[in-house]
Amino acid sequence: MSIARPLVALSGLAAALIAFTPAAQAATATAWGPYYAPGHAAKAAGTLTASGEDHADIPAAGVVKVGGTVQDNTRSKGTCGWAVFRVTYRDSSNNLPFMHHSFRDCSYGSPKRFSFSHHDVYQVELKVCAQPKSATKPSNTCLYAGTWKVLYLSK
Repeated sequence: MSIARPLVALSGLAAALIAFTPAAQAATATAWGPYYAPGHAAKAAGTLTASGEDHADIPAAGVVKVGGTVQDNTRSKGTCGWAVFRVTYRDSSNNLPFMHHSFRDCSYGSPKRFSFSHHDVYQVELKVCAQPKSATKPSNTCLYAGTWKVLYLSK
C-alpha cells in the first residue's frame, strides 16, 4: 500500500506531461513571401509546414506541405505568372535528387491557389517568373537565371 500512492502520483504526473508534449511538437505553418518576378510581373506568397524532422545521416522532414497563391500582375493577355518550386528530397539510397512543382496564373488580378506536399524533404526553394501564355512549362531562363529563394532547409 505504501508504494501504491507514489506510483499513482507519478502516473498522474506522467499523464500530465504527455498531455503537454504534442502541443510543443506540433508543426506550425510558416509564412513565406510575397516574392516577385522581375519587374513585379508576378507575385507568389503562402505558407509552409514541415513535420517529422529526421536528423539521421542526411536531415530531412517527414512531410512538407506548401500552399499559397500565384498572381499574374501584367495586364497583358499573353503573359502568365509562374511559381516554380524546387524540392530536394532524400531518396532510398540517401541521395538528394530534386523535382519541380510548377503553378501558373494567366488572369490579371485574380490569384490562383495551389498546394502540394512531399515526403523526406531536405530543401524547398522558390522562383517566381512571368512568361508567355503559350509556355506549357517554365522556361530554362526561369529555371536557371537568377537565384532561388530558400523557403525551407532541414537542419
